[in-house]
Amino acid sequence: MCLLAFDWQPGAPTPLRLIGNRDEFYARPTAGLHAWDDAPITGGRDLEAGGTWLAVNRHGVLATLTNVRDPALIAPPDAPSRGELVVQALTCEDLPAWLEQLAESAPRYAGFNLLVATPTQMWHLHRGRERTALHEVPRGVHALSNADLNSPWPKTVRLHQAVAQDTTPPVTWPNISHHVIQQTHEAPAQALPNTGVGMALEQRLSAAFIVGDTYGTRATTWVTLDHQGNSAITEQRFGPHGYFQGETAFVDGQPSRNAAQG
Repeated sequence: MCLLAFDWQPGAPTPLRLIGNRDEFYARPTAGLHAWDDAPITGGRDLEAGGTWLAVNRHGVLATLTNVRDPALIAPPDAPSRGELVVQALTCEDLPAWLEQLAESAPRYAGFNLLVATPTQMWHLHRGRERTALHEVPRGVHALSNADLNSPWPKTVRLHQAVAQDTTPPVTWPNISHHVIQQTHEAPAQALPNTGVGMALEQRLSAAFIVGDTYGTRATTWVTLDHQGNSAITEQRFGPHGYFQGETAFVDGQPSRNAAQG
């Protein structure tokens, strides 16, 4: 993912609501949301490297990943695919132990943020240039893009506010959040962070929903996780210039007929 926000309320009937956008080159081969046949995972799949950006498993665990945008953070020349971390999180036998081990080995990878949630616990692992840190996520609304958790980039601030206001029931969620995460307007130059990619690209990437001919927002995904570990996940897919390509939904690992088709 490249932008997401979520409401984490452990102990509530619906402890997690999360919505995010995946931005990527349109030419990168991708499979949309589906139940994998080689692992107990439901999510999209990167067909080039084999991993994924957001998925759930059949045991009530969600994992999602964003890259860290920092040209000064030099990745090892043989860095593994970061999308594989989501797969590992959803298939490991001891999640807390695996996260602790990953925190030690994170410098093997390019920069990333990894979020992993069960109905009772949620973790954030940040691998940046200045630090690598693993911690449990506190209760409340949080937002994440290509910096650390809750970094005040304009689009993360807007989406954070939308999720905080989005109090619709889980069956109809999201409403406000869905509208905000698919807005295409760019932030003013004076409000942008400096991540070293140049102001023109920085401004283009400041839109929540990026529209382009070779690169842009390819999917909007939203997920709910209830206190019993049941999940509902919906993905909307887009092509060049934001052309809608279809919608798929799964509830507890099974296809839902409520999704619109493009």
